[in-house]
Amino acid sequence: MRVAITGGTGFVGRHLAARLSAHGHEVVLVARGVDRRDEASRKLPRTTFVSASLTDAALLREAFPGCEAVAHCAGINRELGEQTYRTVHIEGTRTVVAAAQAAGVHRIAMLSFLRARPGCGSGYHESKWAAEEIVRSSELEWTVLKSGVIYGRGDHMLDHLSRALHTFPVFATVGLRDRPVRPVAVADVARILESALIDGTLARRTIAVLGPDEMTLGQAVRRVAAVVGRRPLMIRLPVPLHVGLAWVLERVMTVPLTSIAQVRILAEGVVQPLPFADEPPTDLVPRTLFDADSIRAGLPPPGGFGRRDLRWL
Repeated sequence: MRVAITGGTGFVGRHLAARLSAHGHEVVLVARGVDRRDEASRKLPRTTFVSASLTDAALLREAFPGCEAVAHCAGINRELGEQTYRTVHIEGTRTVVAAAQAAGVHRIAMLSFLRARPGCGSGYHESKWAAEEIVRSSELEWTVLKSGVIYGRGDHMLDHLSRALHTFPVFATVGLRDRPVRPVAVADVARILESALIDGTLARRTIAVLGPDEMTLGQAVRRVAAVVGRRPLMIRLPVPLHVGLAWVLERVMTVPLTSIAQVRILAEGVVQPLPFADEPPTDLVPRTLFDADSIRAGLPPPGGFGRRDLRWL
């Protein structure tokens, strides 16, 4: 089967590509090409790379012919220049759906966020919801995955958390009340996406994707700290202070330690889907525990933040 992946060189996209390639499928990686952190996905067997913006209808129409399914994994968690939530999440999704329909693609699976919803005051959440609605109203056989916090090799969670623990003696959790999370392994997310794309088992369904362990953010940080051999002083800071810090970090770091959208996500907790989502079938329920083994497998090489992480250097 031939499958296109938007955001194909991103975190989830490249894990999905590796899984599909290993199972004998042809993969078309669609991405702007600016993410060069892991080039391995471009060298996978039966894989083609197409450099294209989500809003470039002509290039997408050239990328999709022959594909039976599209995995729509592209997205951003901060706005930067022309890469706004409206441009990427809403206009980009509308263009992807139109190009897929024009190319004769049969099926689409979109990766969204667990609590994406309308009218909540967050551009990230609202634009992700609007993208979901575009997919659900399409002529394609669709699946929407509303996922919680995803972790694994090459992610933002373990990468930035471990580097922060190597850099700072203090770690501040978001808000004065420690909120719950259920981290889900990227391998489990890729497995569910593959089933939706190849088997069509989740057709016309919105599915919640959460890990099996529920814990507070502070407990998750302590688990990672134990694996990397750090014992930070844990403190709690009000959400407005985190928002201010994230505003600064978005402007000074190439990949921010945290973004305003991420602060909003963690301030709410990430265990309950909104406004609706079904549980996955029993055979697709994520089962990877957020334990020392899975944390260790997803960690980057030891090291902290430095000058290379600043935008102007």
